[in-house]
Amino acid sequence: MFFGQIDGTGKEAIEAWANFSLRGVLGQHDALLTYMGTQKLRTPKGLSFIAQEGRSSDRDSILSLMVANRRMYAAIWSECVWMVADASDSSTKFILSDHPVTVYNRSCGPKNQRCRGASDPDLTLSATHTLFPLSLDKILILTNLTWARNPYQDPLHQRPNPLLNRSGIFKPMNVLTERYLNEQEVLEINFIIRSRAFKYIAAGEREWLYPEHHISKAQWAQFGKGYLLMPDPRALHMGGTVYLGYRDGRPHVADEYGRRPWQPGFETDGSGDESVALERFKGEFARLFGPRRRGRVRWPGPGLEPEQDDDESHKYHLGLEEENRKLLKGKRYG
Repeated sequence: MFFGQIDGTGKEAIEAWANFSLRGVLGQHDALLTYMGTQKLRTPKGLSFIAQEGRSSDRDSILSLMVANRRMYAAIWSECVWMVADASDSSTKFILSDHPVTVYNRSCGPKNQRCRGASDPDLTLSATHTLFPLSLDKILILTNLTWARNPYQDPLHQRPNPLLNRSGIFKPMNVLTERYLNEQEVLEINFIIRSRAFKYIAAGEREWLYPEHHISKAQWAQFGKGYLLMPDPRALHMGGTVYLGYRDGRPHVADEYGRRPWQPGFETDGSGDESVALERFKGEFARLFGPRRRGRVRWPGPGLEPEQDDDESHKYHLGLEEENRKLLKGKRYG
């Protein structure tokens, strides 16, 4: 009863996102974020985390902290790259857990200190992904933009502007869809969900409950050739500053990481390694997965970008890897 309105609007938002269309999700983004934030914190694992961080065992205090902080991740999630992945080509479907907002960082395996007890890898770490099943066949995958652009950085480095409990801008035109997962990829995702559960999991078929029959935790950092949850970088670009004007004449300007003009780092990341890394990643991704896109975004027009690169575009992308490898400073972390 206490969460009745959130559960009601959350159900509508989940259905809209599972059947994604631009028109269908307009107005549903905020409801989904509130629902996801609530689901992350009101579970036994989430409440244990609040008690741990708030150093309190008082039930009323824990509940108050949960209510006060259920939107603390809204900006971080809004500034991620959003992708709705599809398991319709797989005979195995997604499982659910008692901690339905699942967090994965490839440098934080199941026995890592950051994953013990009620703890999850911090959402502000560059390589942290958020997974949220929408149905048996659909799952929402959120990836920090800095990691989607540069997977050669330290996975445990903080993303730009990691502040919580602030406003953020979401761009529905940049959502990737039509990312079709094969059986192996669904099993790997289910292994992640099972590994991050607190106590319980559920599935439509008994066999789906045991992804460990097919997947080993030793593969944790190398799921999907290391890029299981990554959006196709060929759909990404640099920049992203948004300029808004309100009816009362007030302006609002923020770059893609939510930084305002007076804040350190505003519009600076694109001038350094990040743009070089993105170009290199486009080349590596094309070499690993071929010309067919693994997720597509909307063009400035009404349709999706091409399903597959033509020969000329694919050749161009392949050339980017070596061309930009020499320009990129540092080295890839494990």
